[in-house]
Amino acid sequence: MSGKVMAARAAGLSAGFALDLAFADPRRHHPVALFGTLARRLEHGVYADSRARGAAYSAALVGGTTAATLGARAGLQRLPGVGPVLAELGLTTATTFIALGGTSLVREGDAMAGLLDGGDLPGARQRLSHLCARDASNLSEPDLARATVESIAENTSDAVVAPLLWGGLLGAPGLLGYRAANTLDAMVGYRSPRYEQFGWASARLDDWLNLVPARIAAFLVFIVTGRREALTTWRRYARLHPSPNAGPVEAAYAGALGVRLGGSNTYEGVTEQRGVLGDGREVAVADVARANRLSRQVSSAALFTAAGLALTIGASRGARR
Repeated sequence: MSGKVMAARAAGLSAGFALDLAFADPRRHHPVALFGTLARRLEHGVYADSRARGAAYSAALVGGTTAATLGARAGLQRLPGVGPVLAELGLTTATTFIALGGTSLVREGDAMAGLLDGGDLPGARQRLSHLCARDASNLSEPDLARATVESIAENTSDAVVAPLLWGGLLGAPGLLGYRAANTLDAMVGYRSPRYEQFGWASARLDDWLNLVPARIAAFLVFIVTGRREALTTWRRYARLHPSPNAGPVEAAYAGALGVRLGGSNTYEGVTEQRGVLGDGREVAVADVARANRLSRQVSSAALFTAAGLALTIGASRGARR
């Protein structure tokens, strides 16, 4: 693609990011929710306790989403008066808005902070389900605050940094292809008896797609805060987390905020003893607002990184001509 097209991609990422800041995720008829409905219906038709069947399911949905976006881009480029530059700008803007979840994430963090500040533990326990799947029925105030900070950290990487980077590299197909894979991981990637085999491919694909973005997200935590503890905690503790990608980001957040994350979590009645990340103090309610501010800063830095990636690709291709 030409330098002008890549500049249009960078502008589209910025415009879509601004739309997410202004409007967040629509509460009804979100394209990702519609994709989830389609995925659930397909699962009912093809499910088997089989890795091969699950891999085909994941390939069909992620591959189909990516192919459809490629087709839409090609079709827009052929429209009279549109061409490659306007097509890239418009489609990247729309798909960035669809793929990002950063503003909705920090709004959930704000809601949790408000409930915890007000001493409404039952409300906070119920609200936590908007952020993560852990059992909150018996969580204390510090546990709820810790769960919120961990979710903000992980989802800043998953819902903002990763889609922006894939968008900078591949444009709209990268944005929607990544979001499709990430959504499938959330739906079938859990290690439950039903999805141990069927969800294996979706979970591994999401791990692979987030391998580099998660580490860039962790590094951006250090860049925006300037706290060396973000790097040292990442280096020392990330490996203790069971997730290869959540570990670096959560550890970097722990170091930057001066808190301890990780520990014991319960999912669907099963308690997991996760490694403790960091050597700071216990998470307090006030740290939720701090984590939200850090999420916004990392998100903005990720936008500059992704836009810069697109412009660099365009410049390098122009130099080779």
